[in-house]
Amino acid sequence: MRTGRLLSSPEEERLTRPSPFARRAARGSIADVLAAWTIKICATLAIASLVLIFVFIGREALPILTSEELHEEVDVPRLFLPQPGEEGGSEFAWRPVSTPPRFSILPLFVGTLKATLIALLIAIPLAVGAAIFTSEFAPSLAREIIKPSIEILAGIPSVVIGFFVLMVLAGWLQSVFGWTFRLNAVTAGVGLSLAVIPIVYTVSEDALSSVPQTYREGSIAMGATRWQTAWRIALPAASPGILAACVLGFGRAVGETMIVLMASGNAAVLSFAPTDSILTFSAAIASELGDAVHGGAHYHVLFFIGAFLFVLTFVTNLAGQWWVTRLGRKLRGELVYVPTMPSPHVATGPGDA
Repeated sequence: MRTGRLLSSPEEERLTRPSPFARRAARGSIADVLAAWTIKICATLAIASLVLIFVFIGREALPILTSEELHEEVDVPRLFLPQPGEEGGSEFAWRPVSTPPRFSILPLFVGTLKATLIALLIAIPLAVGAAIFTSEFAPSLAREIIKPSIEILAGIPSVVIGFFVLMVLAGWLQSVFGWTFRLNAVTAGVGLSLAVIPIVYTVSEDALSSVPQTYREGSIAMGATRWQTAWRIALPAASPGILAACVLGFGRAVGETMIVLMASGNAAVLSFAPTDSILTFSAAIASELGDAVHGGAHYHVLFFIGAFLFVLTFVTNLAGQWWVTRLGRKLRGELVYVPTMPSPHVATGPGDA
């Protein structure tokens, strides 16, 4: 006897059951959605963290501009202008614990600039030269040895580099050149260059390696040597990436703390001589923030320096990114200068001919 219930045969169950491909597609779509949301959340958290850091630093630095009580000790003009000296006259001095305190940040700015420029003058030629060698001239075996050896410097803690400069390199440089101060801008710059070289080298080598091989083959087919090809073809084609590497190196050198804290001498002296001791922005914040009275003038000035350093690095990176984009458009032929020519004179009568 047949019942009113329909009994599905094995063939019907096989036809109605989802296929393995459909199940994999469903699982894949769910995984794609989860991955997309994870990436969005991570990106949002990164941007929010950056904004919150800047808001916190700006909030602590704002009393320098708004607090009448702090203006009795320090204000924005006194941070950048000379102040009365102890023996008459005026001077740029950073003496936050003197009576009265002096908060001129120009010696710190000059010290930061000296250490950064020395580091870049050492690091950029070495890093870019090594990148050109490994991407254009070195055999594959040498490239596999040189590239990891340079990049491993990025994994060395900055405190280890600073300790090496303090204990070994500073004394050796003083004995060779006879400097008065063992710790000075040159020793700090040399230590900073060891931290900058891996960044500039890695980005520059990647930029040179991404140049199409057809550029090199065409240059060699026209009779150019390997050096001419590297200098006139590969290097200009990779110049946006190399410029970006230099900008990243600048930001790394400006914001480095431990190396300059250990190897610069930490003397806030306004001097343009590279062999004098210096005090940088980051070293001043690291060495003095723990001793500053919370809510005092010294405390807020250090946060103002942090905000100033943040803005300086941000503007530098923004300008570098703009120049890299412009240079890339120029190399792609998208940015072409077309001179304006005067419109031809149209004769309207016998007297205008």
